[in-house]
Amino acid sequence: MRFLSVRTNGSTNHCTDLRCVRRLFWKLQSGHSRSAGGDAAGRGENQRPGLLTWPPAASAGLRADDSGAGGLTSLNPDDTRRIAADLIGDNKQAITTLREHGACDISYGLPGLARFRVNIFIQRGSCAVVMRVIPTAIPDFASLRLPQQLSEITRLRDGIVLVTGATGSGKSSTLAVLLDCINQEKYYHIITIEDPIEFLHNHKCSTIHQRELHSDTPSFAHALRSAMRQAPKVILVSEMRDRETIEIVLEAAETGHLVFSSLNTMDASKTVERIVSSFSPAEQQSVRERFAKSFRYIICQRLIPKADRGGRVPAFEILKANARTRECIEKGEREDKTLLDAIKAGDSEGMQHFDGEIAQLVRDRVVDLETGLSFASNPAVLGQELAR
Repeated sequence: MRFLSVRTNGSTNHCTDLRCVRRLFWKLQSGHSRSAGGDAAGRGENQRPGLLTWPPAASAGLRADDSGAGGLTSLNPDDTRRIAADLIGDNKQAITTLREHGACDISYGLPGLARFRVNIFIQRGSCAVVMRVIPTAIPDFASLRLPQQLSEITRLRDGIVLVTGATGSGKSSTLAVLLDCINQEKYYHIITIEDPIEFLHNHKCSTIHQRELHSDTPSFAHALRSAMRQAPKVILVSEMRDRETIEIVLEAAETGHLVFSSLNTMDASKTVERIVSSFSPAEQQSVRERFAKSFRYIICQRLIPKADRGGRVPAFEILKANARTRECIEKGEREDKTLLDAIKAGDSEGMQHFDGEIAQLVRDRVVDLETGLSFASNPAVLGQELAR
């Protein structure tokens, strides 16, 4: 069995032969050439039109011409293994992870052309590869339809900002926008620790250094501890995956850093519980108190299919630090004191909850009722919002 999946422009292309791989990468290449204003743009010096070499400009590897005549057309297990080997290169940590755990994440770039987030995994004894195209341009508030009140985040001086949601909900894009706004406005030192690096940030007002897990550092925790000695003002950790990482993020925020990170949690309440439950029962109250003092925003997001089938629209839940939300986190939620109640009471401060936002999308006919109910945190609450 052989398999290569490439995601471009919101659609997924599943390839089982080299001609398919060639077409996809040729489309990327020719599209880049047109946008750059010249046929030579995006091609290596030794790469002529109609020829795609894997990896590009390599002297050996898988190759087929664009005419459709000749060349390899069947993607067999050895071909897929060679593609995986080219993608991994000499990344020893990724090789070890693949061997020990059966899967690894890496990034891969075609210089001047495109970048990919890559997952390589073993199935039925052979390699499979999934590649997702990472946009080369960092989006902005308008293109992501981010709530305007989130622009306040760029003026924070310390604390923790979390962006949460399901896999594929756009967390990385939101974090990239927030970081880019700081990069444009503040003279800071910014360090990112990512797995893998997705959006590439250039130095603007800020100096920004990006470190990739496995390639540049063995772990999030190791990179975070090192970052504390590298004089950053802002630290981005692409995901808080374990207790040690969460502990160091809390330490960083408590020592005056502004820390951004993400979690795969569905709403603000579940985000707090995920953080607290990562620690032993004896530590949990202390963690509640520390997180209540350190957090500044929890932004949860969902991408909901539009009624006209023209893509998806984001819905956001925003929890902001104030006396009431801190108390809910520190003392734990009770039936009469929940984070949802605190969010509803904080609408004048820019807070919003999922069901209220989904209700507005249904009223505006952007999302149909059935879809809205399926994405609601609580369909009964959504019904109440629609009845108001």
